[in-house]
Amino acid sequence: MSEDAQAANQPPLAINGQFIKDLSFEAPHVPEIFADMANGNGPAIGIDVDVKASQLHANMYEVDLLMKVEAKAGDKVAFLVELEFCGIVTLNVPEEHIQPMLFIEVPRHLFPFARAVIASTTRDAGFPPLMIAPIDFVDMFRQRMGEGEAQA
Repeated sequence: MSEDAQAANQPPLAINGQFIKDLSFEAPHVPEIFADMANGNGPAIGIDVDVKASQLHANMYEVDLLMKVEAKAGDKVAFLVELEFCGIVTLNVPEEHIQPMLFIEVPRHLFPFARAVIASTTRDAGFPPLMIAPIDFVDMFRQRMGEGEAQA
């Protein structure tokens, strides 16, 4: 079988593995923050998301989904979670599709697992499990490309 025929039989995206690269949780005002929250001073949640990608070799890449969540009750930090959730992927797509695959499709596949890690972490720390709403990775990619064009 020729290389072209073998490439045609390969899936466009194969997730070879996924893992937690870094996970940090802080709750600096426990236990008094629970009383604050019980008195109706529920947490305001701020979420920052970023995606990074690097080529490992040939058509294999590491994609890092970085999530930072800060919950505040009034002016006090209830908790802070920082997660770097990664996937090792193989891409069998034309060159012009590599960036959208790395910054849209792969994070879309990784996100449910990262969300579950954050939900479990907050629940295990005594807070309600935080279920992060779906993220628009297409919009994030467009913003990234817009910033790149503005800098050029």
